[in-house]
Amino acid sequence: MLSEASVHQHFDAFLDIAWDSPELAVVPDDPRWILPEVDSLGGTDWYRSLPQERQIEVGMYRMANIAKVGLQFEQLLIGGVMNHLMTMPNNRAEFRYSTHEVTEECHHTQMFQEAVNRIGIDVQGGPTWFLKIAPFLALAGRPMPNIFFFGILAGEEPIDYLQKSVLRSGHDMHPIITRVMQIHVAEEARHIGFAHSYLVERSKDYGTLQRFGLSLAFPVIMRLLCDVIMKPSKQMQKDLGIPKSVMREVYWKSEKSEKLLRDTFGDVRMLADELGLMNRVSRRVWRMLGIDGRPSRFRSEPKSAAV
Repeated sequence: MLSEASVHQHFDAFLDIAWDSPELAVVPDDPRWILPEVDSLGGTDWYRSLPQERQIEVGMYRMANIAKVGLQFEQLLIGGVMNHLMTMPNNRAEFRYSTHEVTEECHHTQMFQEAVNRIGIDVQGGPTWFLKIAPFLALAGRPMPNIFFFGILAGEEPIDYLQKSVLRSGHDMHPIITRVMQIHVAEEARHIGFAHSYLVERSKDYGTLQRFGLSLAFPVIMRLLCDVIMKPSKQMQKDLGIPKSVMREVYWKSEKSEKLLRDTFGDVRMLADELGLMNRVSRRVWRMLGIDGRPSRFRSEPKSAAV
């Protein structure tokens, strides 16, 4: 079903975004670059106290950097999936869908990079340590597929949650960002759904020790890679002059930011339950990392519905 959906409903980075239309032009002092309050940085008193011109500058940098990090995660996913498929036997449905997904992810990398180019800010993307080890993480696709798919979800779930929150907020964003988010959310739903289904199938073969080990690795991987997606890198902090006090508050010491962190992983906690990875020890790890809470009742459950 996922493969058929990819055949009949997919997007092209340069056919489905009218990059050269006047509506998508990037012009100076456009207030649509001001960050929405649902964004962790955009909702701070520090950001809201900045002059409008500076809010626009920070907003453009933030959106460009999120797109660049998304691109880098997609590149890691593409490399890992190709490694995973290298020795896969013939007549496996996973092969066909995985290659559909990689095709779509290639379009996403082009889409994200074009957005960065149009915004015109030379952003780094992920932190330096992540960029150095990312090529080696892709090698895990073949020998450690469970760990690799955990990593895929750790990259896809936070950015998917962030983009859905922005789109649901109704904030008037620049149309480049709105269109990129719409396309990414639409296709990422299939990608995340596949990763969930794949892990559920594989979990049937877990042994007792393997299941316990994975139950501890799962929340650690989620929490570690979440920061790569959502937390401004040291380079971004330096370039934008974000005070250390703001960083401490937003990532993740205030009540509001702690709630955001927990809410981001509602779908992941639901998956952990399905995989049988929630036990007395692993629940403590989730709690220690600040990402525990009630699991979602269904994929992409809005938090307003949960309340």
